[in-house]
Amino acid sequence: MNLPLDTELVENYTFDEITLGQSARLLRTLSLQDIEAFAAVSGDTNPAHLDPEYANDTLFHGVIAHGMWSGALISALLGTQFPGPGTIYQDQALHFVRPVRVGDTLTVTVTVIGRDPSNNSVELDCQVVNQSGHCVLSGRARVLAPTVKVRLPRVTAPRIQVSDPQARFNELLSMSDNLDAVRCAVVHPCDEGSLSGAMDSARYGLIVPVLIGPEARIRHVAAEHGIDLTGAEILSEPHSHAAAERAAELAVSGDVEMLMKGSLHTDELIHAVLSKAVLRTGRRMSHVFRFDVPLYHKPLLITDAALNIRPTLSEKVDIIQNAIDFARIMGVSTPKVAILSAVETVNPNIPSTLDAAALCKMASRGQITGGILDGPLAFDNAISMHAAQIKHITSEVAGHADIMAVPDLESGNMLAKQLEYLAGASGSGLVLGARVPIALTSRAEGPSNRVASALLGLMVAHNARRNHPRLAW
Repeated sequence: MNLPLDTELVENYTFDEITLGQSARLLRTLSLQDIEAFAAVSGDTNPAHLDPEYANDTLFHGVIAHGMWSGALISALLGTQFPGPGTIYQDQALHFVRPVRVGDTLTVTVTVIGRDPSNNSVELDCQVVNQSGHCVLSGRARVLAPTVKVRLPRVTAPRIQVSDPQARFNELLSMSDNLDAVRCAVVHPCDEGSLSGAMDSARYGLIVPVLIGPEARIRHVAAEHGIDLTGAEILSEPHSHAAAERAAELAVSGDVEMLMKGSLHTDELIHAVLSKAVLRTGRRMSHVFRFDVPLYHKPLLITDAALNIRPTLSEKVDIIQNAIDFARIMGVSTPKVAILSAVETVNPNIPSTLDAAALCKMASRGQITGGILDGPLAFDNAISMHAAQIKHITSEVAGHADIMAVPDLESGNMLAKQLEYLAGASGSGLVLGARVPIALTSRAEGPSNRVASALLGLMVAHNARRNHPRLAW
């Protein structure tokens, strides 16, 4: 086999090469991702490993690794280094001495203490110590050592998808189990994505679609892409401006309880809504993304990354209040809001830090209600309690954020797209602050994202129905 010159090789030790007292070691630093990945593949979701708030009240006063994660390092050493490929586990005894925390660097050492030529078995003493030299795990292993010498290219570990996107999608959909579908004006659904998204949402029982736009064009798109329009009402309008205006009128009359953006510009739809005074609430309209992030322990809201370009301080008050109210509708009783900036300290040269400090003070005086605010916080401090602890930040929000309030649309849009394209997050979004929710979807979004946005709109619409019976504004 011809291998590239830079290929890393793995070579084993056969039974005949192994001597008493021979040893090998492996080093590994524990990350939060290690804990989450181990929980994902093992199914062990003990909150002592995954819930910082719960873990802080335990004997160990913080998140700790699964004990068997350290034990798995012994298996990794035996299977890949010493004796290496061909090794067969027979027995393993473990004694857990100390907890292992995020950031701990472990040294795993195995030492040969016995050999049995009758069956090529080897007994090894196993020790795992942390960076302070304290033993965290000890034990003994017995393995069958390989008898055939091998020298192979090192196998790259597969990437782990910590969460199951379909499972999270199904969990989100389950929130609509006892809610009836609402009439939704789908504005100018003249491409495959927006039309199929609307009809998929109807099939999931989330909306009763009222398709508004050029009827011939809508039917052509449906026929071309095999989209079943059964159950949809079509209101023919010649172009996108007229469709947006018709949709806003239906919302004013109470004929629809929700709007969904089709293949038209966002500003067309928003302008039509703003032109109807009765649809305004006196609060700034804003957009909120809801993301399921594989490596974060709960849904994460980001606002505003789609509507308000450079919001003022007073506009940020409305943006944050909209997001808090929405999070409460989605079942978060007291949302934790991280007000993001580049740093976690107030700096007069960074305006977003001044806004963050002012917003927190406004919340403490009751000008923003229903949530817990903290800021400025850098992204790492908002999302990682470990990062906050390193920087000695004491905060109810750090590491537990439900909502991230970004400084402006540019930073929020980049953050949202990074989560989606680099972190494997699945997102959905909604415009809030009007009398009806507006599902605002992107051309690049897939069918499940559009359905998820419809679900968010359904939740908000039912909340509005409870607060405004029969939409009598």
